[in-house]
Amino acid sequence: MAASRIVIENCAIATVDADDTEYPSGHVVVAGNRIESVGAGPAPRDLADVARRIDGTGHLATPGLVNTHHHFYQWITRGLAQDANLFDWLVALYPTWSRIDERMVHAAAQGSLAMMARGGVTTAMDHHYVYPKGSGDLSGTIIGAAAEMGVRFTLARGSMDRGASDGGLPPDFAVETLEGALAATEQTVDHHHDPSFDAMTQVAVAPCSPFSISTELLRQGAELARRKGVRLHTHGSETVEEEKFCHELFGMGPTDYFESTGWLGEDVWMAHCVHMNDSDIAAFARTGTGVAHCPSSNARLAAGIARVPDMLAAGVPVGLGVDGTASNESGELHTELRNALLINRLGSHRERALTVRQALRLGTHGGARVLGRAEQIGSLEPGKLADLVLWKLDGIGHASIADPVAALVLGPAAPVTLSLVNGEPVVEDGRLTTVDEETIARRTRDEARRLARIAAMG
Repeated sequence: MAASRIVIENCAIATVDADDTEYPSGHVVVAGNRIESVGAGPAPRDLADVARRIDGTGHLATPGLVNTHHHFYQWITRGLAQDANLFDWLVALYPTWSRIDERMVHAAAQGSLAMMARGGVTTAMDHHYVYPKGSGDLSGTIIGAAAEMGVRFTLARGSMDRGASDGGLPPDFAVETLEGALAATEQTVDHHHDPSFDAMTQVAVAPCSPFSISTELLRQGAELARRKGVRLHTHGSETVEEEKFCHELFGMGPTDYFESTGWLGEDVWMAHCVHMNDSDIAAFARTGTGVAHCPSSNARLAAGIARVPDMLAAGVPVGLGVDGTASNESGELHTELRNALLINRLGSHRERALTVRQALRLGTHGGARVLGRAEQIGSLEPGKLADLVLWKLDGIGHASIADPVAALVLGPAAPVTLSLVNGEPVVEDGRLTTVDEETIARRTRDEARRLARIAAMG
């Protein structure tokens, strides 16, 4: 039986393919969960099995946005430690985070996913690394929330084994043992990772950061990931304090330390990478190591400005990340397109540091490449998975901007008329189709209050 088709036509199209092909007025045909055709002008009139034909006049079609770094659980601790740098922020919040349980994490994951999906994210990612004893099946409940939402998803199964008594930042009761973390990570990969082309759920191995994990967890984590054929993720070079920490503890900077433990390579991506010198960038380019650029969080925590234009010029794979919503309270990725462009232009004579089309590529194809899925998603091309967004640009916020990509990136957050994931609508006319937004808002509020009460009791 032939797959039913969805036809979108009369819209501007930014394919974000290798040639940055664009159509001022074109069409996209979706058959089942695949993109069947993309081209100029209206779609062929004689197509069979057309279930929907959408007039995209006044809209821009792009690949769905791909988020490459997040911490969903932080949705229920937003607005705290408002004027702190990273280390002070972590010290302030770890005692609260260490009290999370399965019910809280599910609500927080729903809130994080809902905000991203409403703003055009079709592939989400969560780096979850806080697993307090007795807190329940946190990995399973996060994966379940993504399945309920209908978005494509990568869980980076994080871990920490360096508690406060060993010189780390998290409380001892919030960390795992080396053996326990590795066993739980392997179990998560075995139970949930899908290596297929059209996978909706994948798993990466993701020890948290140099100041909360042992060298052995890094080294054995890399060995585990490569034995299982999955990707590796961690935080790297986020702050000057991290640079100092690595030199004092390991006698080398973060990039050299990561390389010494097997953590550079085409199957690795790191969050932030703010404090990178020329040799660090060259090492990432040489090894194909990817970067999740999180401009809003870096600004919120005063971490600095990542050298994204230099990374791109060197050939480093770079995508965009929301980061945890305790350091990016908006929780949206489409605003990161604009913030990435603006922040990377700060300084003298940097007006060409990033263009609007480079910003869109970071949020789509760049993110797909960082997650190891550029063959399946990240551009609008025949044969790729049908993850796409139709942005409304004929309203008051965008109608006077002639260039639709500039309108999307530089203008206010554009409404999403339609978002397809795997050929299925997850957003229609700005509303989620698979879950109830008001219920999610109520649950996240209730769980945030419950966590605050528990944390206050010590």
